[in-house]
Formats: sequence, structure tokens, C-alpha cells
Amino acid sequence: MSLTKRNEVLFPALMNELFRPDWFGGTENKRATVPAVNIKENEKDFELELFVPGRVKDDFKIEIDDSVLTISAEIKEENEEVKENFTRREFSISSFKRSFTLPDTVATDNVEATYEGGILKFNIPKKEEALPKPKRLIELK
Repeated sequence: MSLTKRNEVLFPALMNELFRPDWFGGTENKRATVPAVNIKENEKDFELELFVPGRVKDDFKIEIDDSVLTISAEIKEENEEVKENFTRREFSISSFKRSFTLPDTVATDNVEATYEGGILKFNIPKKEEALPKPKRLIELK
């Protein structure tokens, strides 16, 4: 006997379409996504890149606490339109938070970050003792 989860809804795609957030005139929050991340390990460091277009350097909060790198950002926008008979106020908040556990081999005091062209880049160097040792040739006597 095997345990399987069954979907009791007859037409799940149809039900998902009927109950999506923008069906009844609301708006679907398309900014509520987590930014894409690329992580690359080199001999001497790690490279971390987050794709976060449309922001400025001051939007980001970056901290390292107990070997955990946390990157977050929050943008609040408020628009107000005043006409003869009405006032329309719209609020928008866009935010994200990503955390990465850094290995013990990382020199957390030397982490560098840059933001250019919509890409937030981190250079995370490894500690000296974690770097590969050069090969040593032994001469025969």
C-alpha cells in the first residue's frame, strides 16, 4: 500500500484561474518575488549576484551576523491625486529578504558589495588557511 496525495478538485487549472487575485478587479502583486541569485565558488573567493533592478544603493540593508549574510530592501511609494470631487491615494510597498549561511572558511571581515546595472554583487573572500596550497616538487637525491 502506498500513500499518495490526491487533488479532490475536478478541474484544478480552472479553479486556480477563477480564484486568482486579479479576477475580481484586484491587482496581483508582481513585485512580491524573491530576486534571482547566482553563486560561484572560485579558488580564492565566492561571488554572489542578485538581480534587483530599479533600486538605488541606499535601498539595501546588508548585514552579517553569526556567519549569516542577510540582504533586504524595502521601497514604499505613495501617490495622491486630488481633483474636484475626489481624492485618490495609492500606496505600494515592495520588499524582499534573503539570507545565506556562510561557511567557516569565509573571511567575513573582508566582504565587499557593489550595485551596478541592477545587479547587487558580493565578493566573499576565503580565509588564508582555506586557500589551496601550492604544489611542492620533491627532488630525488
